[in-house]
Amino acid sequence: MPEPEPGDVLMIGPEASVQFAGDRGFRFRVISVDSKPTYEGWVWLAGYILDRHGDATERREIFVQRRGLYRTVPR
Repeated sequence: MPEPEPGDVLMIGPEASVQFAGDRGFRFRVISVDSKPTYEGWVWLAGYILDRHGDATERREIFVQRRGLYRTVPR
């Protein structure tokens, strides 16, 4: 997947980080991508957890692996 960008809706699950395994996965609308260097292949994202209707329910910052991010809606 190309670099995440504000406005992307991503599926966050176990491939992004083990902390989101099982039923702890969620859809996430990105509002910002931290540009500071971090571990290779990882990124800090800020955004909103979305409910099943696509409404924002909680604002969060998450540290995830880029290779585990999947867009749910094409650009």
